[in-house]
Amino acid sequence: MIALNDILYKVHIEAVKGNPTVAITDLHFDSRKIALNDVFIAIKGVQVDGHDYIKKAVDQGAIAVVCETFPELTVNGVTYVQVKDSQQALAVMAANYYDNPSEKLKLVGVTGTNGKTTITSLLYQLFKSAGYETGLISTVKVCIGGTVIPATHTTPNPLALQAHLAQMIDAGVDYCFMEVSSHGIHQKRIEGLQFTGGVFTNLTHDHLDYHNTFAEYRDVKKSFFDGLSKRAFALTNADDKNGVIMLQNTKARKLNYALKSYADYRANILENSFQGMLLRLNDNEIWTKLLGQFNASNLLAVYAVAIELGLEEEEVLRLISSLESVDGRFEYFVSENNINVIIDFAHTPDALKNVLETINGIRTHNESLITVVGCGGDRDREKRPKMGNIASQMSGQVIFTSDNPRSEDPDKIINEMESGVSAENYKKTLVIIDRKQAIKTAIKMARPNDIILVAGKGHEDYQEVKGEKLPFNDLKIIQELFKKLS
Repeated sequence: MIALNDILYKVHIEAVKGNPTVAITDLHFDSRKIALNDVFIAIKGVQVDGHDYIKKAVDQGAIAVVCETFPELTVNGVTYVQVKDSQQALAVMAANYYDNPSEKLKLVGVTGTNGKTTITSLLYQLFKSAGYETGLISTVKVCIGGTVIPATHTTPNPLALQAHLAQMIDAGVDYCFMEVSSHGIHQKRIEGLQFTGGVFTNLTHDHLDYHNTFAEYRDVKKSFFDGLSKRAFALTNADDKNGVIMLQNTKARKLNYALKSYADYRANILENSFQGMLLRLNDNEIWTKLLGQFNASNLLAVYAVAIELGLEEEEVLRLISSLESVDGRFEYFVSENNINVIIDFAHTPDALKNVLETINGIRTHNESLITVVGCGGDRDREKRPKMGNIASQMSGQVIFTSDNPRSEDPDKIINEMESGVSAENYKKTLVIIDRKQAIKTAIKMARPNDIILVAGKGHEDYQEVKGEKLPFNDLKIIQELFKKLS
């Protein structure tokens, strides 16, 4: 057990009722998990206000309650702590409860619209190959040494996040690479973390259903860099005009990387094919299995982070040349009947454009490019016509299909995608709502040497329909269909 006041260190406290030194067992923001002598932190969420569950938490044995507003009725023997911001309090308390594990390893956070998963995953691969105990917190999975845990959020809630980091300390982890989402920053999930470095990839249209405006979305990302210490480094993409904005108020050491601009770390593509790329990183040439300009940028960021963390340049270059592509990120294979298949998570206009530009830059144009794509439900609607326009303009044939419709009608989502298709491209489009049937149709349409891009879901192993997650993985479905149709 630990004293309540020990885990309240650095929390902005406004008032206390009761004994602040009371011994507590555990802390939770979900009242259903409360047991005897636990602390309940009441969070005002988007859909649920934890303050409505204070009585329930106390009835279940909570010995302390942290809240923004004291309840009308308080119970003798229970300590009530009023704070300015419960979300911030939860993150700081979680860090204290787990003895601030981020201070005991080198933690690098990667933020931006696209590239977060690829960069963190490649850094994990690289440092593991270099012989270090390494941790990963990503959209796809959490890796603690040799243990792999499926991810539920890009940036976990503060209790889960600090618990993962504490497990990493127990496992002897030296370096951890984590994705830092705009939701995670805005909801204060990363408060209380000590970052060794931060990376900014790019900023494009996404999550405007949550952040309302692009400026708000940008400023939330910027606040991550504002919070870095002077002992950290801040590495931003100079090819994105928002890279300069990220560095405006940071105390961290400022660095940048670029393919097209002058920067501390530079790269350019010398050769590009479906088998890989020949890159020049600063003054060094290396071959990589990864494809496309966006991956050249991602690899440059990986190179820069590894150098900034103290690895020898020669070793970094050797390790980069052996890195494997990340699941669902420009995942490429050729079928037995010589059809090229690419699976990619691209679910924003910019990401889809990048993938299609890469394919069109490599292909001979003597073959057809068939794109299967949809948009998620209950998310930013403004990007739907943009994605419809990009897919139809840059592909030979497009099949609009269901992605994760969630609570929305797939027909409505696809209609909004179609609204962005110009008159001259409309004849290229088909609508097949059933995603498996859409993929099957693309395979039947394809001839040897043709290219099929299946975009939007990447690594995901489910399809979310009306609150239910149904098993569905693009790669497995494609492989099964090729076997049946061969």
